[in-house]
Amino acid sequence: MSDPTGSSRAPSALAGRYGDRVQVSGAPRSPGASGEITADVRPDDWIDLLEFVRTEGYEFFDWLTAVDDPPDGFLVVAHVFDPVSRKRLLLRTRVPRADPRLPSAVGVFRGADWHERETFEMFGVIFEGHPNLVPLLLPEGFEGFPLRKDFVLAARVAKAWPGAKEPGESDHGSPSRRKTLPPGVPADWGRDG
Repeated sequence: MSDPTGSSRAPSALAGRYGDRVQVSGAPRSPGASGEITADVRPDDWIDLLEFVRTEGYEFFDWLTAVDDPPDGFLVVAHVFDPVSRKRLLLRTRVPRADPRLPSAVGVFRGADWHERETFEMFGVIFEGHPNLVPLLLPEGFEGFPLRKDFVLAARVAKAWPGAKEPGESDHGSPSRRKTLPPGVPADWGRDG
């Protein structure tokens, strides 16, 4: 995959290694331009994929995060770079919402350490085998996963939304419409059940 003229071999090398277990999209641009290829694999191929692309020249780990994709689960995404060809790869796998677990990438790329901790803390994805999977950013005792789409933004309920977004929401006496909840607050928030 890694050669000085570009990563035009990346799709075929990935397909040759993983067959129908990988979905490759995108294409490198002309020589000298930094095209990006995306490879999607099953969770059980995640670590093998990271190891494979690293041996093929994608030695620079850039970042890792998750994307909440309800109702199915989470898309875990890593970005790696080949410093010789200056090509990039976007590597993805999907974990289920009911049990969001994935092997840790720290053994392949040490730089994944903090990224996995942040993803664990913000989305609740558990990286098995991580050497120190503890909170990184949020205060001690914080409950919930704030980057999940189902996380209730309670601060928007406790404090009025600044500024009117619907006619009649300001206090200057104009006609009133049905009050709407601030963004991020579920429709059934605060109802007695």
